[in-house]
Amino acid sequence: MADNERPTANGPMSGCVFLLVLGVLAGIGGVALYYYWPQSTGLNPNAQPRIVEARGKLADLELANIAVYEQAAPSVVQVTTMTQLPRNWYNFDIQSVPKGVGSGFIWDQDGYIVTNYHVVERADTATITLADHSTFEASRYWAYPDKDIAVLVIKAPRSKLHPIRIGSSHDLKVGQVTYAFGDPFGFDQTMTTGIVSALGRTIESSNKRNIEGVIQTSAAINPGNSGGPLLDSAGRLIGMNTAIASPSGAFAGIGFAIPVDEINRVVPQLIKHGKIVRPRLGVQLASKETSRQLGVEHGALIVKVVPESGAAKAGLKGTTRDESGKVNLGDIIVAIDGKDIESAADVNPVLQEHEVGNALTISVMRAGKREDVKVTLGEAD
Repeated sequence: MADNERPTANGPMSGCVFLLVLGVLAGIGGVALYYYWPQSTGLNPNAQPRIVEARGKLADLELANIAVYEQAAPSVVQVTTMTQLPRNWYNFDIQSVPKGVGSGFIWDQDGYIVTNYHVVERADTATITLADHSTFEASRYWAYPDKDIAVLVIKAPRSKLHPIRIGSSHDLKVGQVTYAFGDPFGFDQTMTTGIVSALGRTIESSNKRNIEGVIQTSAAINPGNSGGPLLDSAGRLIGMNTAIASPSGAFAGIGFAIPVDEINRVVPQLIKHGKIVRPRLGVQLASKETSRQLGVEHGALIVKVVPESGAAKAGLKGTTRDESGKVNLGDIIVAIDGKDIESAADVNPVLQEHEVGNALTISVMRAGKREDVKVTLGEAD
């Protein structure tokens, strides 16, 4: 370095001084932030509960839902079924294991409980749990598998038994509000809402018979809801939850319920007789194919009249063949109590709407003329 040269600000020493000063300032700033800035945890020791805003009146729909629930819930029961394991060489005691859980509802204060047949099918015992969680063993049950209806009976204090209110299903309209009650997945006293989605559906019972006139609803129905009541907005029974249409086995928006008009016809018979007493007209009818072969295009041709039956006493006539082999057509039923009959398949559904002892007006074609005959229904074998 020459004698007349001096270190400038850009020299190595000045750079070190600059970094040292910067470090000191950073340290002082960090200490200040630590003491004077809120802590990084985000905690605030002065936090208080928010002020609750006034709810105001419940909406009319909410009040209606609450009213239906409070009125109907005491009538809904849980049905727990058990099955017994067979004895074997290693275990001489009979053991019961759970079979399933379904729902039901109280029919009357005599202890009769209504549920689906498939809920108690092949069960050895059933326990009924009431809304207050008291339990009672069902002493026995009677069933009508064709309609998936069963009736159980328990011995419980009348004060604990709150019968469901009964409505009607023949006058339902698509779009009406529905309430489904039951124990989906074992969660008792559950209520869901929906509407009547469709009427007149057909489903298959557990014994492979068709159940006609079924109610379709959008109210959520899941496993465990079977046997529970379906109510209208007045809190009246309009059906019994029975099945769902679902790829997964859980609710998919399509549920089915047996109409209350069918339940109200079947249950009293099960309670009275332990079985369904089927009415009969007392005639044997030709198949649709045979009728057409004989030239009968409309109506149900009577092939034979059962002796001593209501039809025989009313003078209905069957089909005969004379000595020359000529077929003499019998009476052709064209209407029953004003309901048109197109073929033999139409007769039984109409008869099932009536009971033994009812007198029906049978309209027949006889020798080309229409006649009305009064027939008293007998009991089918």
